[in-house]
Amino acid sequence: MINENEYYRNKIIGKIDWLTVLIYLALVLIGWFSIFSAKYDELHPSILDFTKEYGKQLVWIGAALLIGFVILLIDAKFFNAFSLWIYIAVLVSLFAVLVYGKATKGATSWIEFGPIKFQPSEFAKMATALALAGYLDRLNVDLQKRKDRLVSYALILIPMALVLMQNDTGSAIVFVSFIIVLFREGMPGAGALMIVGVAAILLFVLTLLWGQKAMFIILGVLFALTSALWVLTKKRHPVIMVAAFLFMAGFVFSVDYAFGKVLQEHQRSRIEILLGLKDDPKGDGYNVYQSKIAIGSGGLKGKGFLQGTQTKYDFVPEQHTDFIFCTIGEEGGFVGTSAVVLLYVALLMRLVYLAERQRSTFSRVYGYSVAGIVFMHFAINIGMTIGLMPVIGIPLPFLSYGGSSMLAFTIMLAIFVKQDANRLNIL
Repeated sequence: MINENEYYRNKIIGKIDWLTVLIYLALVLIGWFSIFSAKYDELHPSILDFTKEYGKQLVWIGAALLIGFVILLIDAKFFNAFSLWIYIAVLVSLFAVLVYGKATKGATSWIEFGPIKFQPSEFAKMATALALAGYLDRLNVDLQKRKDRLVSYALILIPMALVLMQNDTGSAIVFVSFIIVLFREGMPGAGALMIVGVAAILLFVLTLLWGQKAMFIILGVLFALTSALWVLTKKRHPVIMVAAFLFMAGFVFSVDYAFGKVLQEHQRSRIEILLGLKDDPKGDGYNVYQSKIAIGSGGLKGKGFLQGTQTKYDFVPEQHTDFIFCTIGEEGGFVGTSAVVLLYVALLMRLVYLAERQRSTFSRVYGYSVAGIVFMHFAINIGMTIGLMPVIGIPLPFLSYGGSSMLAFTIMLAIFVKQDANRLNIL
């Protein structure tokens, strides 16, 4: 007689969360047709023309689906057992990029193998998710201990630093999403760290908008907030309060230096355009300017498939990669963009739901990591496309053209789907 564990192993495919798979397939299909529309060539009208981007993307989609299917057949314990080795292998590839990498659009983040270009930073997010999940799943690991917290931070910051050294700021920012995971796992200070991060962004923006003359107003507000905390907090720590105020004051006065000396010229320009401090529709602001025109011209229902004038005449650079969302906006209108946003929201909600029902720490941590990474890409990409965030160059998951992105996101999602399908085998 077959015991319960053997039964679930034999029926593992039947335990797959098909709703997640269907949302994934819907996004991939929308992305493929959007790439076809963005790069449509009347001399190559077939969507199966493998000399064009849409044909090449189909190859990557096919490869991703094949790898995803293989992952579903692998023992779920494999990814926990080899999480550290996968992490180390990706770190080695990130080091290799610094030595042998090819510069593309200002970032040295690609390794070339003949006609194939490979971007390790896309896989670094997945590898970090596996390593963090594997570490937190260890028997004696406790995030209440300082040593374990430091190791967790190191697992995140090491690949993040290597990606920053490649001048790939967009991909590096995505690693911030792991704070959400640490917060969910109850790490002391994770919530405060998120609040400090938001406060730092607000102080940075306010200082740039108001200038040096208004710094004393900002410092006055900071002093009032610090004083309020002193009055309202039962456990009063005057040294911590004073240190917090001095740190925030120092941060405010360092904004101009950081903005002028640390950030590169194109990064400064994009932030100035975003904040309305500079108007450059023919220079650094060209992409966003044309993107907003394309999305706005779509109206309610859009112009129709292959009917977008901004798309057809190639007004928006990188429209099949980082700015794929404006193709959907022009041709699908508000209805089309809303449908895509709802698909992403549904996917994120599903990932969180699946993560919460896991029986192992490894699966739960990994699930939240996947949700955080997808959310960061989704929010930043669409935000920069509609002019709410500076252009930092990251793809829209499952939609943007690119083999590395398609493979990395598919593998990352497939591993979690496999973990979820195997959850009943964990006591």
